Amino acid sequence: MDPNIPSAEAEVTQSQSPSGFKTDPSGAISPAKPPATDRPWQEWIEPASEFLGKLPDMVKKFFSDFKEPLTVLSLLLGGLITVYLTLALLDAINDIPLLAPVFELVGIGFGVWFVWRYLWSSKGRQELLQEFRSLKEQVLGSDVKD
Repeated sequence: MDPNIPSAEAEVTQSQSPSGFKTDPSGAISPAKPPATDRPWQEWIEPASEFLGKLPDMVKKFFSDFKEPLTVLSLLLGGLITVYLTLALLDAINDIPLLAPVFELVGIGFGVWFVWRYLWSSKGRQELLQEFRSLKEQVLGSDVKD
């Protein structure tokens, strides 16, 4: 039997409906189509999917290997961003009319009060020194010596 000539059985299993669609008898299982190897882009998909599958493990290993340097780098970057934003905010406040001179007067007033309260007399200097030691003890602990 010639394989190029359709048999009567093949014509029975696949008949055309009046609308032009091919219909299979119920319960018939169509054979799986073999993978198309003539598509050149498939040779790129498999390595890419393997790489994307391994990517979470690679990222996890990278972050576990370089945890300390990445922490330091992120803290430095965060500090630089904070300083930049603070300077931008102060520059914006400084551009508001009459607000900058008022802040300067408040600063001068606080400076004069601080000198009068803590630095003018020896009793005030002792009190400031005691407050400084207390703050240092709270921050660093009680085991720190002068």
